[in-house]
Amino acid sequence: MKGILGRKIGMTQVFSKDGKLIPVTVVEVAPNTVMQVKTVEQDGYSAIQLGIVDKKEKNANKPEMGRAKKANTTPKRFLKEIRNFEGTYNVGDTIGADLFEVGDVIDVTGTSKGKGFVGVIHRHHQHRGPETHGSNYHRKPGSMGTMLPKRVLKGKKLAGHDGVETVTIQNLEIIEVNAQENYILVSGNIPGAKNSLVLIKSAVKNSRKKNAKEIITYEEVSEEEVSAPLDDVKEEKVEEVSEEQKEETSEENSEN
Repeated sequence: MKGILGRKIGMTQVFSKDGKLIPVTVVEVAPNTVMQVKTVEQDGYSAIQLGIVDKKEKNANKPEMGRAKKANTTPKRFLKEIRNFEGTYNVGDTIGADLFEVGDVIDVTGTSKGKGFVGVIHRHHQHRGPETHGSNYHRKPGSMGTMLPKRVLKGKKLAGHDGVETVTIQNLEIIEVNAQENYILVSGNIPGAKNSLVLIKSAVKNSRKKNAKEIITYEEVSEEEVSAPLDDVKEEKVEEVSEEQKEETSEENSEN
């Protein structure tokens, strides 16, 4: 099992070399610090605890400060434990975006956007009532139940708070990995608002073969490289104009 913490930046799109448009989500993956290593002998299971985003020391308690000193780093705001992690790591090691490769199939876990207090049509996808013919039933929740036991039974779908739930989208594909700029492009959409914390892990139910897609990349061109071809074109035009002037002068001399 491989895993890393990151932040959802937003969505964009890229083009593959075979002409397909791929919608992707940009995930910022800053280096994760290994804050704790658990073993079967000491803790009964094997896992590592990853930390991301620095936290002020005045806001950290003593256990957090002690753990940060052992890892030789600052206290972290977000911590996540991943069991049965591939490879061997020590406390204080860092894990970057190059942990994954292009074409890997992953599961992404995040906290969905909050929708506030909403009705049953938005929250539970119920149908609305008729608008005309004297109907007074439009967006109501409907019957509360039978006459007995004279109370609303548990589990009745009613209006209430929607969103802010832990959601996992499975079997997404990694389109690009950039370890220098610390970001990963994931195919499709992932849960959460912008700048929200997400967990990227190896897919649990993956049955697909690894199929890395080649995308079209764009290189920045300096102003000198852009102006050089223009200068060549201008010189060619000047030469053509001068040759045309020579031909005109020669024709005038021949006529005279």
